[in-house]
Amino acid sequence: MTDNKIVLITGANKGIGFATARELARAGHTVLLGARDDGRGTTAADELAGQGLDVRFVHLDVTDPETIAAAARFISGTYERLDILVNNAGISRDRPHPPAEMPAAALREVYETNVFGVVAVTNAMLPLLRRSPDAVIGNVSSGLGTVAFLTDPDSPLWQYANLLAYNSSKAALNAITLIYANTLRETGIKVNALSPGFCATDLNGHTGHISAEEGGAHIARQVTLPDDGPTGVFLSENGGTYPW
Repeated sequence: MTDNKIVLITGANKGIGFATARELARAGHTVLLGARDDGRGTTAADELAGQGLDVRFVHLDVTDPETIAAAARFISGTYERLDILVNNAGISRDRPHPPAEMPAAALREVYETNVFGVVAVTNAMLPLLRRSPDAVIGNVSSGLGTVAFLTDPDSPLWQYANLLAYNSSKAALNAITLIYANTLRETGIKVNALSPGFCATDLNGHTGHISAEEGGAHIARQVTLPDDGPTGVFLSENGGTYPW
């Protein structure tokens, strides 16, 4: 059992987010399971709470400023601080559109969740994170958004290099991660991009190579780094870091 952390995870009613919630709660932390759908979020939180875990549903739609503000007020009033923020919520609208046929509306929808939503939630939670003695922000990203991948036609995942909305949104997220890491470095708040690995989830039609449970375990490990852990890096699911 470790010192109890207050953890908020966005998009946590299923998949990697749910698995991360379970892993962190099993480690003895208090997990606030963020989800935009009340029914699904409550069901997911109740399932984990029924296992004796300290998990509570928080209504949070990363594209809705009112729910973000309400979540911040709830956390402040109930727990007074936030120790770990996992920006996990993410969507893809690429299929079946090749880049030259991608509707601008679909691209905008992906950025609202994967990019703007991360900024909105992070900024709302920063006052709470500043109250933590060792706060961590983890942005769930993807190697598909790295320049290293997008310039490597020999990659075994090259077939996914044409995902215009998803890949470019993760590239933007990686840049955002570095900017926050540099901005917050003097405060002691760590900010990293996280790779869960290529997990089989609804996002990719369950074509991933590892399970969501394995991905959640990777994320849980990456956001519970020692006090002298890194900031401003892209943490690999296999340990170490990925190139940007």
